[in-house]
Amino acid sequence: DWQPDEQGLQQVLQLLKDSQSPNTATQRIVQDKLKQLNQFPDFNNYLIFVLTRLKSEDEPTRSLSGLILKNNVKAHYQSFPQPVAEFIKQECLNNIGDASSLIRATIGILITTIASKGELQMWPELLPQLCNLLNSEDYNTCEGAFGALQKICEDSSELLDSDALNRPLNVMIPKFLQFFKHCSPKIRSHAIACVNQFIMDRAQALMENIDTFIEHLFALAVDEDPEVRKNVCRALVMLLEVRIDRLIPHMHSIIQYMLQRTQDSDENVALEACEFWLTLAEQPICKEVLTSHLVQLIPILVNGMKYSEIDIILLKGDVEEDEAIPDSEQDIKPRFHKSRTVTLQHEEERPQDPDDAEDEDDDDTLSDWNLRKCSAAALDVLANVFREELLPHLLPLLKELLFHPEWVIKESGILVLGAIAEGCMQGMVPYLPELIPHLIQCLSDKKALVRSIACWTLSRYAHWVVSQPPDMYLKPLMTELLKRILDSNKRVQEAACSAFATLEEEACTELVPYLSFILDTLVFAFGKYQHKNLLILYDAIGTLADSVGHHLNQPEYIQKLMPPLIQKWNELKDEDKDLFPLLECLSSVATALQSGFLPYCEPVYQRCVTLVQKTLAQAMMYNQHPEQYEAPDKDFMIVALDLLSGLAEGLGCHVEQLVARSNIMTLLFQCMQDTMPEVRQSSFALLGDLTKACFVHVKPCIAEFMPILGTNLNPEFISVCNNATWAIGEICMQMGAEMQPYVQMVLNNLVEIINRPNTPKTLLENTGEAGGVQRDPKMGVWGGGGCLLGRGASPLCPPNPLSLSAAITIGRLGFVCPQEVAPMLQQFIRPWCTSLRNIRDNEEKDSAFRGICVMIGVNPGGVVQDFIFFCDAVASWVSPKDDLRDMFYKILHGFKDQVGEENWQQFSEQFPPLLKDRLAAFYGV
Repeated sequence: DWQPDEQGLQQVLQLLKDSQSPNTATQRIVQDKLKQLNQFPDFNNYLIFVLTRLKSEDEPTRSLSGLILKNNVKAHYQSFPQPVAEFIKQECLNNIGDASSLIRATIGILITTIASKGELQMWPELLPQLCNLLNSEDYNTCEGAFGALQKICEDSSELLDSDALNRPLNVMIPKFLQFFKHCSPKIRSHAIACVNQFIMDRAQALMENIDTFIEHLFALAVDEDPEVRKNVCRALVMLLEVRIDRLIPHMHSIIQYMLQRTQDSDENVALEACEFWLTLAEQPICKEVLTSHLVQLIPILVNGMKYSEIDIILLKGDVEEDEAIPDSEQDIKPRFHKSRTVTLQHEEERPQDPDDAEDEDDDDTLSDWNLRKCSAAALDVLANVFREELLPHLLPLLKELLFHPEWVIKESGILVLGAIAEGCMQGMVPYLPELIPHLIQCLSDKKALVRSIACWTLSRYAHWVVSQPPDMYLKPLMTELLKRILDSNKRVQEAACSAFATLEEEACTELVPYLSFILDTLVFAFGKYQHKNLLILYDAIGTLADSVGHHLNQPEYIQKLMPPLIQKWNELKDEDKDLFPLLECLSSVATALQSGFLPYCEPVYQRCVTLVQKTLAQAMMYNQHPEQYEAPDKDFMIVALDLLSGLAEGLGCHVEQLVARSNIMTLLFQCMQDTMPEVRQSSFALLGDLTKACFVHVKPCIAEFMPILGTNLNPEFISVCNNATWAIGEICMQMGAEMQPYVQMVLNNLVEIINRPNTPKTLLENTGEAGGVQRDPKMGVWGGGGCLLGRGASPLCPPNPLSLSAAITIGRLGFVCPQEVAPMLQQFIRPWCTSLRNIRDNEEKDSAFRGICVMIGVNPGGVVQDFIFFCDAVASWVSPKDDLRDMFYKILHGFKDQVGEENWQQFSEQFPPLLKDRLAAFYGV
């Protein structure tokens, strides 16, 4: 049995005392000392000794000793000598029943850390011994063992349900279930928490005992301990997701129970219960089981949307003016740049509300998720399920809330109105002419929290506001929102800036008459804002540029906007992350200003190239000497590539001289081969934009670039694949017949992509769009001729964005190299037609259809079996150019003449009436 050396022990104790000192110099000495002591193999023995045996020491010191040991285990357990490891494991098991709950918890953390270092297999006695200790008469031993087991179940749930350990759950789960009836609430709570770890993965041992489990949960429904009730609610929410079949027979009582728990006096219980409504809304059975309970549920959710007293204290709800107080750096969430995804012209940008519904109004000083947010999110999803049927339960409440004299209640009413905006929009329209002016009035409420929520809710109705004559609502709303952008409260500034960005997206060119007024406000805010809101202001300016486009290109506007942006640009160092939002903003501005950006482009272009070059150099050093250099933050390179894309798109051929005087093509060659998908994604976007703007500089690199593009046609990386596909299509249009040597590098992959089943995770959910705006997947705006073939016949409605890019690029390849592509026509014609039939007339669609017509000329047999799909795709054109219409005419009539009148009659009998009429009207067939 190991014994410590007295002098060594005193040294370790002194170190533990010092490490509790707040002094940073002392902390540094402690860190150095720890490094030294870690050279001694038995230093870890001293640490476990202090934790488990030195009962004379105070608990925080003993616990700290265990936590330092835990970090050592995490860092280098593999190199612990065998006797040391054995001693630590033995001490843990012998002392799991320590009299102090802090020490028990620390030992539990230590055990699970050792177990998760691959030691569950190497420590076969651990689980049997812990399970055995559960039977102990001594409460501390039982509780300590359960605490350790709960942590192991959390950290190693998959391993426990695998053959690797001979399926210990077959013993453990029935064992845990026995403790649901234990007299101690702490132990009941551990037991449920342990079993809960295995619900989502449908562990076999739990599924075999599922009915017992549910029965035991029901028995604990009215437990007096809040922690037990919380775990019961959590279990029911998860079961709703994975074993709804077992809950359906009891659904009525479960809903009644959850209605009570959502009003639990303990907010943690209420929050867990409230998740039930969020989960239920996603189940097909929701409407059927919940309709009769709405009358009870809606008032409960609405009540949960009020700020609690603690919220108001944390939010400094009584501080009205704080604009002069600098932000503390931890308030500023790290910002991640969304790499550029090439959006084809047919996909209208439908940007998403920046603080998505889940994130009602970004109470970021609170723990991110609370009862208010959960209730609001639940109301939002339920509004999407029940639509107008929700309103009879809501409108009477809303009337009372919105005009309530107490600000907290009025504020919650405005939040309710915003939460239902998406789902209940149709039913709300009759009330909006009265409500919108009331909300605009709330923008000047004396309480900052009321002003900020009014901003958010108004942004949720922006679409309707913009659809009305501008003088009625748009103008008053804009006027008031601009005042709020200059509010003296930082939270209101933030909410107003975000709301204004949403309004810009909806109003687009409707804002042009007010541009001067808008720019004056935004530029004034530059001088006023603290750090955090400046970042949001960049976004509002970038969105404005995206929304009004070339209308911004007026000397008067440029004079207002550019000096403050360039001033910030000059102030920021190359390693400052504030560059991200500024670069994104400038990218939008450059694209909008087009030639108006020329006076500013040189330094901006140069700096972007430098950022890319610096990052690549840093990455190379790191790869060669990872121990000496830090890995670079590649976001700098990604944002710079995206701004270069914006410049190429905005300046067009004017970018040529800049490219000529830089090594960007060499850098691009490296970026296209980067290990990080987002870097490749942005590289291919830039390649496509440079191809359109100044092909003379791209052409010499084509032989090197094409193989890289070919290998990136991998649908696992949706956005990389999308951008590579698009770039190939743009290169085709410039190369013409010279594309011939490269067709085989890419054609097979493209044909494979276009034939993939439509993946449910679309591009829109996976990526942000160009300009960092995430499109809202729920708002797919697919124009074009509508679905002429009806739902059944067209599997791709709306089209899968990847198939769409592939279809356009295959068409373009076929246009320039028909002899190479046409032989494969039969392998892609059907998905090609179903992808392109749903998009509006545009240049890309035009070039792709010309390609397909040329290929049909070369290989008419390839289209015969799927000719009905081709007819349908042709009919999706609203107004093709005359020469393209002639191509369609020739193919349709050629086919009709080939098969003869009688066969054509039979064939066209299969057409839906709409398709028949269209082809007859436009092409006389």
